[in-house]
Amino acid sequence: MEFDRTTLARLFAEESRVRVFAAVALGARGPAEVARAAGLSTKETALALLRLREQGVITAGDDGALRVAYDLFKEQARAAVRRQAEQAEVGRAEVEPVGGDERTDMILRTFVRQGRLLRLPAQWTRKKLVLRYIAEQTFEPGIEYPERIVNEKLRAWSEGGETDHVTLRRYLVDLHELRRDEGIYRRPVSVAGADVV
Repeated sequence: MEFDRTTLARLFAEESRVRVFAAVALGARGPAEVARAAGLSTKETALALLRLREQGVITAGDDGALRVAYDLFKEQARAAVRRQAEQAEVGRAEVEPVGGDERTDMILRTFVRQGRLLRLPAQWTRKKLVLRYIAEQTFEPGIEYPERIVNEKLRAWSEGGETDHVTLRRYLVDLHELRRDEGIYRRPVSVAGADVV
């Protein structure tokens, strides 16, 4: 059985289920012991145990003692990690840099891979090209971004690379790819080759 957040939220939305689960997790082994530890009536305990056992989060061993199905939670955690990794790979692989001409694409592919900046080029014209690409892919023209959001977006580009997000932000401001005013950043809107602030 595979849980999503909604299934788990529904399962533990009832306080009695949470209390019964906690009692079993803390060592209560039988229904009467669980009822005492959880401070619930026999009927409330029986209903909560029934639902928790149906969902597989509590099991009974060969000796009849109740136990939390830790293996189920471990498998769910592993499955969630696998899903996140698969989604990240799909997101990264969906578009490789395309700048419009073969030379530009070659430069971008050299320094940008799977949505990450590997490093900034040493040559100034190439550096400007890569930074413009990052600005175009990350920020909508004319939209205001607080510094916190700018940092988050640039951290995603710099993760695992040689250049940190602060350096990226400084270059983008210095090259006028982003304008900064009192902690608010905005990418200029280009009109016929000229930037409109």
